[in-house]
Amino acid sequence: MKVDVLLGLQWGDEGKGKVVDVLTPRYDAVARFQGGPNAGHTLEFEGKKYVLRSIPSGIFQHGQINIIGNGVVLDPILFSEEAKALEESGVDLRSILRISRKVHLILPTHRLLDAASEKAKAGGKIGTTGKGIGPTYTDKVSRNGLRLGDTLTADFEARYEAARNRHIAQLKALGDEPDMEALTATEAKWMESIAYIKTYEIVDSEYLINDLLKDGKSVLCEGAQGTMLDVDFGSYPFVTSSNTVCAGACSGLGVAPNKIGEVFGIFKAYCTRVGSGPFPTELFDETGKKIRDLGHEYGAVTGRERRCGWIDLVALRYAVMINGVTQLIMMKSDVLDGFDSVKACVAYRDKTGKETRHLPFYLDDDNFEPVYVTLPGWKTDMTAMKSEDEFPAEFADYIRFLEKELETPITIVSIGPDREQTIVRKNK
Repeated sequence: MKVDVLLGLQWGDEGKGKVVDVLTPRYDAVARFQGGPNAGHTLEFEGKKYVLRSIPSGIFQHGQINIIGNGVVLDPILFSEEAKALEESGVDLRSILRISRKVHLILPTHRLLDAASEKAKAGGKIGTTGKGIGPTYTDKVSRNGLRLGDTLTADFEARYEAARNRHIAQLKALGDEPDMEALTATEAKWMESIAYIKTYEIVDSEYLINDLLKDGKSVLCEGAQGTMLDVDFGSYPFVTSSNTVCAGACSGLGVAPNKIGEVFGIFKAYCTRVGSGPFPTELFDETGKKIRDLGHEYGAVTGRERRCGWIDLVALRYAVMINGVTQLIMMKSDVLDGFDSVKACVAYRDKTGKETRHLPFYLDDDNFEPVYVTLPGWKTDMTAMKSEDEFPAEFADYIRFLEKELETPITIVSIGPDREQTIVRKNK
């Protein structure tokens, strides 16, 4: 057996949580491979709405094992709040959730460092969520991190104190004097949350996943954020701190490259971005506002207003290539239902007039402008449709246009937020 990978192809917020929930019945296990609690996956079904931060989106189906892999950074306080809320809603989380002992822990001082670092950048702010993800990954790669398995050792408190003191020194170097009374109160809550996490099954997730594969079980790997936020291949430095691409599933779960099967790439019928950084197709007019309002484009975790624009096929082609995408999944098609026409960026044009279909090293909004193709809108409410046979001709043409540009089949189309508003295309 091989693992299938599901990930975002844009700047995140593509709707990965809904698709994981829809696809979970095909699999025996779902595993999250990177990111932290800044990645909110929103799911809607049976009249209820759920927002998941760290817990995989496969928990609502039929008892599949859900795994938080070693590539994830975990905030004990936020995890305990999320888990307790799910338990109260009737999810038997302890029976299905497994947590890697190699996940790195977000400390209270990591959040302080995140805020202080952003403040120090002044006009060059990245636009982080302030949840301590970046500083935690920094500690990981500098070999100073604390992992969940460390909490099971006799000298954990000494390790924690050493990390905390190192962070306080870093904060003071940044000119930030932490509120020690507030920090002490947060630390007490943090330690309580560590005790709560220990009530779950802590595992060597790399062995668990590979043993599942040996036993003929199927595994779906769930990514967070999006390809254009990858620390290596995204719009650096306006990126997240982990590898969001398909290769991240290998390092974030301990899966060998030859064990990768299908790669599902998710994208919106338009494009959004949160935080700072380049966004060539961003719309600052009423059209952009209309897309934001119709698509409810506000952060699931942060509530931040998302920047909106037309679909960017230069970035999408790049993402398909980098990830080895085998199947495309288009989300939020219904948001464009009422437009007379829709646009797609097929190339960038620099100040000299030269056009390129390749993603530039410096994707700078001031130096590149989108080259658009305009297509007719479908002016049809598709939210109640049950089959692609009902698609209006203009929307079917839009799908064919995208498939030709991206050289990859679109196998699933989402026409609304509910899991039932998902159409699997025939012969795809």
